[in-house]
Amino acid sequence: MSPISILRRHRVAALLGAALIISPIVASFAESPNEVHNAVGTTQTPVAGVAAPNGSFAPIVAADKPAVVTVTTVMKGQPDAMSDASPLDGGGSPFDDYFRQFFGDQGMPGPKAPPQQSQRAEALGSGFIVGADGTIVTNNHVIDGASSIKVTLDDGSELPAKLVGRDAKNDLAVIKIKADKPLPTVKWGDSDKLMPGDQVLAFGNPFGIGTTVTSGIVSARGRDLHSGPFDDFIQIDAPINHGNSGGPLVDVSGNVVGINTAIYSPNGGSVGVGFAIPSDQAQKVVAKLMKGGEIEYGYLGVQIQPVTPDVASAIGLDHPGGALVSSVTEGSPAAAAGIQTGDLITGFAGQEIKDPKDLSRAVADVSPGKKETLDVWRNGKTMQLSVDVGRNGDDAQTAPVSGDSGAPGNGQGARLPAIGLGLMDITPDIRQQMNLPDNQRGAVVAAVNPNKAAAASGVQPGDIIIAVNQMPVKSARQATQAIAQAGKSGRKSVLLLVERGDAQIYVAVPFANG
Repeated sequence: MSPISILRRHRVAALLGAALIISPIVASFAESPNEVHNAVGTTQTPVAGVAAPNGSFAPIVAADKPAVVTVTTVMKGQPDAMSDASPLDGGGSPFDDYFRQFFGDQGMPGPKAPPQQSQRAEALGSGFIVGADGTIVTNNHVIDGASSIKVTLDDGSELPAKLVGRDAKNDLAVIKIKADKPLPTVKWGDSDKLMPGDQVLAFGNPFGIGTTVTSGIVSARGRDLHSGPFDDFIQIDAPINHGNSGGPLVDVSGNVVGINTAIYSPNGGSVGVGFAIPSDQAQKVVAKLMKGGEIEYGYLGVQIQPVTPDVASAIGLDHPGGALVSSVTEGSPAAAAGIQTGDLITGFAGQEIKDPKDLSRAVADVSPGKKETLDVWRNGKTMQLSVDVGRNGDDAQTAPVSGDSGAPGNGQGARLPAIGLGLMDITPDIRQQMNLPDNQRGAVVAAVNPNKAAAASGVQPGDIIIAVNQMPVKSARQATQAIAQAGKSGRKSVLLLVERGDAQIYVAVPFANG
């Protein structure tokens, strides 16, 4: 069971419950450490070494709390399914057992259903009002799979809501309610200005107990939870729990700087490690969602991986950086643009690419059909390629990092004691055993010495080496000679292009550890 958990709370009940999401309020230090003016006209003074408005956050709470709402959803399907796909649970409901084990029926608001009554699944989350006309922002995983949505305002009013737009990749959704008067709102803030150590407060309704406020600080920026291609979470230590999802994270001016989405928890409760989507990322997505529907993302059609120091040494770079192309999808925009396996992408659309995440986000932000420029490093030379960005469908990833899966293999062949590999040719028997296509070429890894560099670098028996230092190899002998030549050239490592299952990955093996 993963300790990373989404913050929507599920329950099964005969009667409708409340779905609540809380978000933290972030307080940041101003230019002067002794005086900060916020949106409600108060002056901050140091309290126990930490800036707070007149020793209290009450003015911020009073200003923002009316715009924080509870989101209740009735889920489609059987109550036993209590799992809606979200970027943080992978859609396969790994949290189902967790919810049942930790929550059970304890501490849940509302009466229990008699055994003879039919039950229905419900989820609790939070949200916040960004438009006086009733426009509300929440997490996608709060409303995903819902047959109906209800919003409870701070004054206790309950109103039906309709879904305006949603984006699973960013885990954001926009819903709307109709009220008979203009509603209180919160404004967007600038999350890019947040720094570790800035204060935060969290609004929401954890476990359905009612609107709650907690405080803390920004613990870190740029956290990647491997939940999607656009992970760039703010880590906070303000206590947040299940039911907080979708609530606003606000700064000392009362402006939204994040949206609470997940917690790291080995025991189900808050341990001071929470994650929020930055407002600068969310605001752009929400603006598109307010126009209705889902968002279309750009698509290249490449598998990419990070450049480690060993990989950089193997391809002749003086420092790691960029996104290394390990394979190109046939018929993709990348293939049409002339991108090749082994290319190092260092720039896209005028933006520097420091790692694979940079490329994924940059490509995704481009409208399908737009022509952009790629900066590529190939065989020691820099070049520019023009690419017509494609449309990212459900079965197409923007620029995925190469996967990792094992493949069985055995046999004997050429040995490379320097790095600890035993290689063999792809014989007819091996081809049949490994179900390889007739045109498959390369060297099969028959054995890996567990005490040598190849094993430490992740090479596995059953891998097929199809290129050495970006030059194709067709046999075990060619691979052996190419690796030996790389060692004689004075480079610290050799770069192997490995085919493993359905993926291709680059593996840099240092000679020094051989």
